[in-house]
Amino acid sequence: MSDAPIASNKKNPLRRLYDWVLHWAETPYAIPALFALSFAESSFFPIPPDVLLIALCIGDRQRGFVFAAWCSLASVLGGLAGYGIGAFLWDLQWVSGFFLTYVFSQATFDHVGELYKQYDFWIVFVAAFTPIPYKVITITAGVFGTNVLMFVIASVVGRSARFFLVAWLFRRFGPPIKDFIAKRFGLVTIAGTLLLIGGFAALKLLSR
Repeated sequence: MSDAPIASNKKNPLRRLYDWVLHWAETPYAIPALFALSFAESSFFPIPPDVLLIALCIGDRQRGFVFAAWCSLASVLGGLAGYGIGAFLWDLQWVSGFFLTYVFSQATFDHVGELYKQYDFWIVFVAAFTPIPYKVITITAGVFGTNVLMFVIASVVGRSARFFLVAWLFRRFGPPIKDFIAKRFGLVTIAGTLLLIGGFAALKLLSR
C-alpha cells in the first residue's frame, strides 16, 4: 500500500470511518457488526450498511440473503429507535440540537415535515428503499406523530427490498456487479420507486 492513500485517510475522518466499517468483514464479528451498523445508521450513523453488506456478499454470495435479513431487521429496529427519539426526546434541547447540527439541517427537517402531511407511507418507503437518508425520516416521523404501524410497514417493505436486492444481485452476477451498485444502484432504486408509485396511481385512476 502506498503512502498517498494513508495520508489521504488521515485528512478525511469520514473515509477513515468508512474503512473502519469495512474491516469488520474480515473478522469473526461481521454479522454483529452489520447488525449494529444497520441499527445505528437508522438514526445517526453516517455510513450506510450497504458498505458492509456488499463486502460480506462478495466474500460469501450464498449467504447473501442471510446477511440481508439481519441488515433489514436491525435497520427497522433502528428506525423504531429513531422514531422514539423524535417522539419522546425531541423536546430536550441537547437532543434536537445534536441532530439539527450534526445529522440534518433545520430546512431539511421542516421540508420532511411538510412531505409527511401529503405522502405519509410513501415518504417512509422512498427513504427506506432509495439513497435518501433514512435517518432523517425516522426522527421526523416521531416528531410529527406519524402512525407507527404505517411507519413500520413502510420501513419493512422498503429496507427489505433494498438489502435483499443487493444480496440477489451479488448472488446472480457475482463480484463484477459491485461497480454497477456503486455507480448506478441509487438511480435504479429511484427509478423502481417511481415506477411503483406510477403503477399505484394508474390503478387508482382506473378504479374511478
